[in-house]
Amino acid sequence: MVVESAIAEEVITNNLKQFLLVLSVSLGVATLPQVFSWFRNIPYTLLLVIVGLGLAFVDVRLVTLSPELILFIFLPPLLFEAAWNLKWSELKRDLVPICLYAVFGVVIAIAGVAIALNQFIGISLTTALLIAASLSATDPVSVTALFRQLGVGSRLTTLMEGESLFNDGMAVVAFSFVVALSLGTVELEFQPILLQLFTVVGIGVGVGAFIGFGISYLTQRFDLPLVEQSLTLVSAYGTYLIIEDLGGSGVIGVVTTGLILGNFGSRIGMNPRTRIIVSEFWEFLAFFVNSIVFLLIGDQIRFASLGENLQIIIVTVIAMILMRAVALLILSKLSTSITRSDISLPEQTILWWGGLRGSVSIALALSVSTILPEREKIIATVFGVVLFTLLVQGLSIKPLLEKLNLLGDAPLREEYLELVARHIALERVLQHLQADKRPGIDPEFRRYQETLIKSELADLRTKIDNLQDEYPNLQSFTTEQFRGELLAIEADTYAEFVKSGRLNKELASMLEDVL
Repeated sequence: MVVESAIAEEVITNNLKQFLLVLSVSLGVATLPQVFSWFRNIPYTLLLVIVGLGLAFVDVRLVTLSPELILFIFLPPLLFEAAWNLKWSELKRDLVPICLYAVFGVVIAIAGVAIALNQFIGISLTTALLIAASLSATDPVSVTALFRQLGVGSRLTTLMEGESLFNDGMAVVAFSFVVALSLGTVELEFQPILLQLFTVVGIGVGVGAFIGFGISYLTQRFDLPLVEQSLTLVSAYGTYLIIEDLGGSGVIGVVTTGLILGNFGSRIGMNPRTRIIVSEFWEFLAFFVNSIVFLLIGDQIRFASLGENLQIIIVTVIAMILMRAVALLILSKLSTSITRSDISLPEQTILWWGGLRGSVSIALALSVSTILPEREKIIATVFGVVLFTLLVQGLSIKPLLEKLNLLGDAPLREEYLELVARHIALERVLQHLQADKRPGIDPEFRRYQETLIKSELADLRTKIDNLQDEYPNLQSFTTEQFRGELLAIEADTYAEFVKSGRLNKELASMLEDVL
């Protein structure tokens, strides 16, 4: 018993050391862009992959990456954070194309890649389907982070994030079916496939919505920021585990819960200060998890295995890119005919090239049963394709945005917002100076300070007016921001009245138009 206890303690100590090593390296690399300006041209997630590759090249393995580690520890917080920050108003506007991409896009991608591998390489259909299903989940974390940094339009970001959130669930469902098919536990018939799809998605959406609305109304009853923050963390992991145990899609459940809490629960159950605390907590957690995941992706590469399967990797990459282009062209036209809202060809191009693969694909490949004879080939192929998408597509997305004139005006907006913030701050200083009548302050000093502030305010107003004249699109940006502030004040006021007991009406109908 003593020996077993000592061994257990040694294992825990080694695991803790490994975790701290991974954490130190990943966070150190992630902060490089803040220290050296040149690294800002590379998204920090891709920088982590490159460093991980360097470690793998010299055969330094930080930790063994298991599918359970990604699926049960890393995936829920990443999904929840993305859903929490996704605005329902923007998602609703493009829900049709997002659902088309996430459902039919996955089917087209799996069919195209599997057929190409089977016909051109001669891989068995079962293995080809497993490779294709593993790679059907997009993971554009690096791309969307770059979008925000460059100020790319919100619609393009919403389309890419929305597709990724929903097609993760579809990819996991499709992969589970292909695995069951390869093990002979299900038959390839339309009715069972459709029934399983509706069951898995239905359980995910139903339980996720129940948990999301339940926590939303629960947090109305108290104002404890740390408790409310903890509830969101518990809901992310709890939703995933509960739904997986019930036979549903934990991915879809977490996305549903995150969307409800981020767009509804945070309004009716949290005051503005708490909402900021929770949002900052999830921003840190997403950065923390991404830093570890992308470093480990690079660190797990086996170069010898990649070389042995190079032909399969090349065919898979070509087929995957071609099928995504076909799917986007067809489904975008279908979406336009349904919604009358056009997705431009440059936007489709970015959606096509920005469809990177990442942690979900690797987790699915690693979860392939060891009884399947070509498991190592599946893992090597998926790792190779993920590496290509992250390094080649990920590093070339910024030049492509520039070529297609889709880069936003982030530096201009930042300059404009700084001027506006300074103007508001100085106006408040002036109001305080004029209202404060405390004795003992030299009147001449007051007049001098007032003159200085008024002069600076005039300079700021001139600069703001010049920017608005030179860049008329800033006017719509300012108007939209101001409108958002007004809606937030209205929503917070309703929530405050309900919490204080002055209003007993349920907020769902009241906030429907506001949110």
